[in-house]
Amino acid sequence: MESTTDRRLLDTGDSDPDGARRANRLEHDPWRVLRIQSEFVAGFDAMSDVAAAVTVFGSARTTPDSPEYALGVELGGALAAAGYAVITGGGPGAMEAANRGAAQAGGRSIGLGIELPFEQSLNEWVDLGVNFRYFFARKTMFVKYAQAFVCLPGGFGTMDELFEALTLVQTKKVTRFPIVLLGADYWQGLLDWITGTLVPAGTVSQSDVALLHVTDSVAETVDIITRAGTQMEASNR
Repeated sequence: MESTTDRRLLDTGDSDPDGARRANRLEHDPWRVLRIQSEFVAGFDAMSDVAAAVTVFGSARTTPDSPEYALGVELGGALAAAGYAVITGGGPGAMEAANRGAAQAGGRSIGLGIELPFEQSLNEWVDLGVNFRYFFARKTMFVKYAQAFVCLPGGFGTMDELFEALTLVQTKKVTRFPIVLLGADYWQGLLDWITGTLVPAGTVSQSDVALLHVTDSVAETVDIITRAGTQMEASNR
């Protein structure tokens, strides 16, 4: 399998009887810090003039002829019409759909790509694109410049981003802002598990569940986001 920068950083590999791997770490790992630093600098520089924005997550496997793709296009257009830039992972599927909707509505369409073992370039609807080697640098940009998160149906990557966002809001590491799950049928099983298993077990509270908004409506999604923005502005006065 083709290696990636993330894998070379994180992979401990097999046993190291002769110490060669440890010697290699000693030589190379300190220099990786400079590469990581450069990713943050490049990201901050590229995104410096992004004002109001919403990060949209969703599956790269969503096909252009699917209802989920059409939902993503509708969402991107509605967010752009409401004055928000749309940030995605820049890939195909649901990410492309949201970027497409924003671009076609005349809004700002941002893609934050990631180096993967297989070929994946930024989709054609991105007008501001940044490619990252490290997932953690990319994730910082998803959070730092967003006023809300919207999750379209997706897989492990979407779940990872969803629960990271939830954890940051729950622990007050970021200002409380809405997290919307768009597609009630798709997300209901997850919500049922959280409320039926985690809450009774005491591992999360009911107030934590309230951080999630579940809907099928793009209009309601945009309304949730804009109302939260208005409340935040009022509290800062």
